Amino acid sequence: MALPNSYTFKLDPAQQDELARVLSQGNYLPIEVPYTRIAVDAEGCKVMLYTSGKCLVQGKGATDFVQFVLEPLILREVRTGYEDVLHPQAFEPHAGIDESGKGDFFGPMVIAAVYTNPDLTRQFQAMGVKDSKNISSDKKALSLARDIRERLGNRFALVTIGPRAYNRLYAKMRSVNTLLAWGHARALEDLLETVPSCTRAVADQFGPQRQIEQALMRKGRSIELEQRPRAEADPAVAAASILARAGFLQALDKMGRQLGTEIPKGASDRVIQTAQDLVKRLGPAVLLDAAKCHFKTTDKVLSAGGHTRSELGPEGEAVSKPYVRRASK
Repeated sequence: MALPNSYTFKLDPAQQDELARVLSQGNYLPIEVPYTRIAVDAEGCKVMLYTSGKCLVQGKGATDFVQFVLEPLILREVRTGYEDVLHPQAFEPHAGIDESGKGDFFGPMVIAAVYTNPDLTRQFQAMGVKDSKNISSDKKALSLARDIRERLGNRFALVTIGPRAYNRLYAKMRSVNTLLAWGHARALEDLLETVPSCTRAVADQFGPQRQIEQALMRKGRSIELEQRPRAEADPAVAAASILARAGFLQALDKMGRQLGTEIPKGASDRVIQTAQDLVKRLGPAVLLDAAKCHFKTTDKVLSAGGHTRSELGPEGEAVSKPYVRRASK
């Protein structure tokens, strides 16, 4: 099996200081990489310590650097090559569920469910499959998604909740987490149609455990569901996150071609300007088919053109509830 050529670690401040010291004193060639504290060419791989504390090791010699430098000198623990011993459950047959597009104004919310077994998990590790948020480019995410789908065959499910359906569901449910729980349950149910032998599923912790359990359908109620923070560390969830991101990116591209303009991700000033241009050209109702209208961004977009939410009808009048921190007792 080919060794991975990319590793990512989150280092604490003391580990960052020690790695910076090691890289500045060793036989390493400094290189220029934006947003890094230090970056070097380390004979067969590049090592980049970003100001965020993320350490990225890339290249054919990445595994050697991690095993012989990073683990013994910085991490002070052995991980590489012992994943099946340290995290045996990750290698057991199970499903992983994740979503993309939840925080983006434009486009759908896409939920993916992926089934893995020991062989697939090792293949994903060799491919460098990891949480899609840690993949540097959309092009890389789309490429990885193609490779993942080739290996999975029919052992995955994708649920795409387009803006029109999303706005209708949100107006009824009035909760992103409730909508997300429904989407997770739907994706898991679809996956179990093709992999009925799956008995366990892992998902990120986005709300109370009972929320997704209550949303589970007939087949989903028969399996063990585990929700936990940072679930993307699980190979099945990481693969699902990549498929969901690819589905979201492809939906944005299709939408852009239909509307005759590039549709940006996120909720930035560029997003607001694009939405304002669309409303000016096509009218306020375009937002129902292009955006998640409960975002406060909708009010900024509409007010700039002298419009109000009342022009969107019931499906566009629902607004996100403000977050209120509960007082500690």
